[in-house]
Amino acid sequence: MSEKNNPQKIAFKKRPLGKSGMEITTVGLGTWAIGGGGWSFGWGPQDDNDSIGAIRHGVELGINWVDTAAVYGFGHSEEMVGRAIKDIPAKERPYIFTKCGMVFDPAKRFDPPRQSLRPESIRRECEASLRRLGVERIDLYQFHWPDGSTPIADSWGEMGRLIEEGKVRAGGVSNFSVPQLEELEQARRAKQQLPHLDSLQPPFSMIRRNSAADVIPWCAAHETGVIVYSPMQAGLLTEKMTAERVAKFPEDDWRRRTPEFQEPNLSRNLKLRDALRPIAERHQASNAEIAIAWVLSWPGVTGAIAGARSAAQVDGWIRAGQIVLTAQDLDEIARLIGQTGAGSGPTRAGTAQAAAN
Repeated sequence: MSEKNNPQKIAFKKRPLGKSGMEITTVGLGTWAIGGGGWSFGWGPQDDNDSIGAIRHGVELGINWVDTAAVYGFGHSEEMVGRAIKDIPAKERPYIFTKCGMVFDPAKRFDPPRQSLRPESIRRECEASLRRLGVERIDLYQFHWPDGSTPIADSWGEMGRLIEEGKVRAGGVSNFSVPQLEELEQARRAKQQLPHLDSLQPPFSMIRRNSAADVIPWCAAHETGVIVYSPMQAGLLTEKMTAERVAKFPEDDWRRRTPEFQEPNLSRNLKLRDALRPIAERHQASNAEIAIAWVLSWPGVTGAIAGARSAAQVDGWIRAGQIVLTAQDLDEIARLIGQTGAGSGPTRAGTAQAAAN
């Protein structure tokens, strides 16, 4: 992957991820969909060669982190990430972020995964992820969901031990509320040896905006990085999504069951997507790139996870991190959100100056 073979490499902006010492590109590659179909939260059939090609293409263009999880395809996504990075020289490899806490039974693929953050379960999952990924250390290890029963001090203590042993570089969480973040922070302060919380991964898009009202400000106040997921709302804010396409989703595509892909929300969401086109044209960008640039404009957001199932899909959003939305753009988007009635949560992002930092 030399510069000679990589003529279109993009000069991505980078932001520090919490106190981890890592600086990450504002856009990273998400691999939920490449876990494939045949499980309870799959995206339907997926070609493994396309998956590997998407990951390598994103890295070749300059993305320096890939986000995955053990539960995506019951380990299949991690295996694809491992295969994709295997032949990349070590100094050119992206950071690898993965998650634990969603324990699956391969014999019951359509049963919901069991949530567990028991220390022994975290360790088993970590060891299995290291094997599938083919790496000696996970750069960011995240609790996928709170489990509601294990004391967070016990779970976070195991994260600390994995960091001390060199199996994990930094620790984070996903889908935690402010009270849950506060509980973790209090446990960390009570036991000074516990590691700093370096990241939170919440859902955040023009449609699903509630994180801007609570968890993102909390993280900004606690030097915790924020990497948001589903900035394109699982494809709803991209040009190729239509009601006809939604109707033809495979039976094992989880989006068939989610309210944002059902009426009346579907029409509102697609109306918002269509209304963004003039803004995209002003920036010579795709709608997807405008959607990602919007989440990146919020103070406190470190980076955005953009999913792709092929190299062509990567090309559809790859320049989002270079776009700085103006105050006029942000005002217009807030107005369009209000007019279409799409989603919920705050509608006005930060200033253009904040987006440039």
